Amino acid sequence: MTSTILSSARRRVLAAIAVAAVMPLAHAGPVEDAVTELQREWEVIRYQAPAPEREKRFEALAAKARKVSEANAGRAEPLVWEGIIVSSWAGEKGGLGALGLVKQAKSLYENAIQIDGAALDGSAYNSLGVLYYKVPGWPVGFGDKGKARELLQKALAINPKGIDPNFFFAEYLVETKHPEDAVPYLERALQAPPRPGRPLADEGRRREARELMEKAKGARAG
Repeated sequence: MTSTILSSARRRVLAAIAVAAVMPLAHAGPVEDAVTELQREWEVIRYQAPAPEREKRFEALAAKARKVSEANAGRAEPLVWEGIIVSSWAGEKGGLGALGLVKQAKSLYENAIQIDGAALDGSAYNSLGVLYYKVPGWPVGFGDKGKARELLQKALAINPKGIDPNFFFAEYLVETKHPEDAVPYLERALQAPPRPGRPLADEGRRREARELMEKAKGARAG
């Protein structure tokens, strides 16, 4: 059973988890520049690299992100992006190794929250919340729908108009059998202002929001 912990569908979800924290950074110094470089490299791999190349490229980028985090101890932003990259690596890897990586990403998000939960518009709360409702529960993993809701709502409180917090809370509602409640959040996601320098991420998220809207309305009608 453990060899199939992460189904192909779940792997696709984990690959998308990273998008939960793609807020732009103000370029104010070396830390911001380093994190922005990680962000840009992640985006190229996530949206433009051939699928067979992604696992190895995310693995290499995770090593680079670790160095950025270590060089900037006490800053939340590098930890958030290291978590994003590790989550994406998990999504491409699958299997038991993926679960170990997801647990690593969880720790990175938790450390970022301890430093500054509001960093990157609360992206660590959002990304961690997604992990909690996507990862299997005990005894296999740490998944917890109640904890997920709590974290996702914290992210929404920090960034109520953001495309990602609204999308992922809507997805949570659909997955927990409340599709009728998801529609307003999807509408907000589709109406969210564009993020500077993030056209690829915005385009992908809007497409997913439209697809989820059809699913939510279909479930509600049924």
